[in-house]
Parts: sequence; structure tokens; C-alpha cells
Amino acid sequence: MSELPPLIESASFQNLLSELRNSSGQLNDVDAWPAEQLSGMSKAGVLGWIIPEEFGGSGITNAELTAGYEQLSAACLASTFVLTQRNAAIQRIVQSQNSYLKEDLLPDLVTDELFATVGISHLTTSRQHLGEPAVTAERVDAGFHLTGEIPWVTGADKADIIVCGGTLENNTQILVALETVNQGVEIAPAVPLMALNSSRTATVKLNHVFVSLEYLLHGPVENVMKQSGGGAGSYTTSALAVGHAANAIRQLREEASRRPELNEILQPFVDEHASLSADLCLAVSGNADTPPNLTAEAMRQRSNSLALRASQACLAASKGAGFVASHPASRLVAEAMFFLVWSCPQPVVLGNLRELACASNYEN
Repeated sequence: MSELPPLIESASFQNLLSELRNSSGQLNDVDAWPAEQLSGMSKAGVLGWIIPEEFGGSGITNAELTAGYEQLSAACLASTFVLTQRNAAIQRIVQSQNSYLKEDLLPDLVTDELFATVGISHLTTSRQHLGEPAVTAERVDAGFHLTGEIPWVTGADKADIIVCGGTLENNTQILVALETVNQGVEIAPAVPLMALNSSRTATVKLNHVFVSLEYLLHGPVENVMKQSGGGAGSYTTSALAVGHAANAIRQLREEASRRPELNEILQPFVDEHASLSADLCLAVSGNADTPPNLTAEAMRQRSNSLALRASQACLAASKGAGFVASHPASRLVAEAMFFLVWSCPQPVVLGNLRELACASNYEN
């Protein structure tokens, strides 16, 4: 981005980025957790970005948040992904009409003393092909009983609060702030992944878990994710992909500094990244009607494409050394695959598949 918000240019934030870059290689193992990285974010004020000032946060704009995500992802995708899942939970608390819960939770979420995450993929992209809801909700006196399985919960075994959803018998849905200490909450071991193992993503089983009305965030309504301002394929996911591509391009630039013949490969990536980053900034500015090439789906497809191609170019330029698991290029390629499956709407998936198949070269 040509002009970064003052908050992003601050010395404390730049120091944080340096720390994240230096420690990113330590977060490949399934037993890892970015505790130090989250602590650094807390000290730099990052954890309060999306929390309103009245609760102790800074309440930055969407444009500032997107710029921040892009910079953080370029430094360390694993810890930034964890941050986005935390922030997704907080955003739904902030957007709720539940004043009690805001006053109770938000001041403690400004720092890393309390960790919240989301379990909402079953309401948007995951398991939508199944005939029955993944989590059912039953209305009882003073609250609800939740039963079922929440897939893909980031930091599940580290979470104090999981913002999750359930479907009632009449097909309306609710979002609640579930305390993980509640009876009947069972957190499975973290799933070994291709990359981002330190996100400690796991399934959470709910065995007739009672959640009081005090912890109801949204609903019951139809399509609660639309009512609560959420859904798959937001600009946040694109910001992380653009940041990841920037990291790959940075690694490619280092290779080009030793091998000038790579400059003809490097420059097109640099130009494409600059254009994509500028378009992303424009898309989230909210200044005008979003043109077709700047919709969330269009930006996500372009961002995915650049992250995939830049990371593979980085690997190819690194030669055999890049194929060693500990090499940054190897990690970047594995991490880029994540964007093909993370909160990825079907039109984006199809667009990326067509590109991989070079389908545009064929006529119908």
C-alpha cells in the first residue's frame, strides 16, 4: 500500500512486525501456540483494534484494519490467522445488542488475558451438504441446550469463549458466546494440518450444553450469519492472502539480489501485488459502489491466485534448498494452499480451479 495509516506506521507496530518475522518459523508444529506473538500484539495495542473506545480499545476503521492484517500476515501468517479468528468472535460480540455481555467481556479482550474464537463455519461453508444441522439448539427455560459438533475451531483448547451457532427446530438460528468451562463441552485434540498447525484447530463436541440467555448474541432468526454481519469470503481473508504473497515476493527479492536473472520474474509479481493491495484498500474504503472487479469474491480469487503463484515461484527460485521442510519457501507453499479451503465460497473455488485447469484456454 502506498500510504499506510499512522497506527500501522507507528514504531511499536513496526517493532512487532520485526518480532513476528523472526519467530514465524517456530510455529510449524502442532504442539505450538503463538502465545508470545499474541502477547506482543497485546503490548502493541493490536488486540484492541476492533474493540470500541468505550471498552478500552481503539476502534480503528475497516481500511486501517485491512492494512494491519496485510502487514501482519506478511510477517507471520499463523499468528495473524489466529488473530482473525479471535477478532471474528469479538466483532460479533460488538455487533450484538447484548449490553451485559459487552460490558462483561470486551474490557478483558483488549489484552491477551482472555482468548475468544469462533465456531461458525458450519453456518457458512462447512458441512452445508449434510441434511441435518451440525449443531442443534433447543429452547429451554432461561436459555438453550446445544448439541452437536462444531468443526474447525481455531485455538479450541486455548479458548475461554467460543462464539458459535446452533439451529432450532423451526430452522431459525442463534449465535451465543459459549464458555468452554460449561458442562458438556468436549474439545478434541488439534488436527494435524498441511500448514498452520500452531492454530491448534480442532473439533468441539457439545453434549446437551446449557447456555443461558445472558450469553445470547444474535437470534433466533433465519440465516443468523447474514443478520450478524458475517459470512464467508470477506475482505479479511483477501488481506491475509495479499500479505502472504508479499512475504513470498520478499523472499524472491532476496534470491534475485544474488541472481540478477530472476529480476524479470520478480518485477511482474511486485507490480501485481502493488495493484492488488491498492485495489483492496479501495474496496474496503466504502467511498463508492463497489465495481465488479473489487467485490469480496473477485478480490479473494485474485488474492488466492497471487499467493499461490508467488509462493511457488519462491520455491522454484530457491531450488533444492527450498524443498527442505525448514526452508521459508517450503513453508510458504504449504501455507498458500490454506487459502483454497479457508472460508472460501464456491464461486471463488471454481474460479481458482478454472485457473489451475487453464480452462480459459478452452472454448465451451
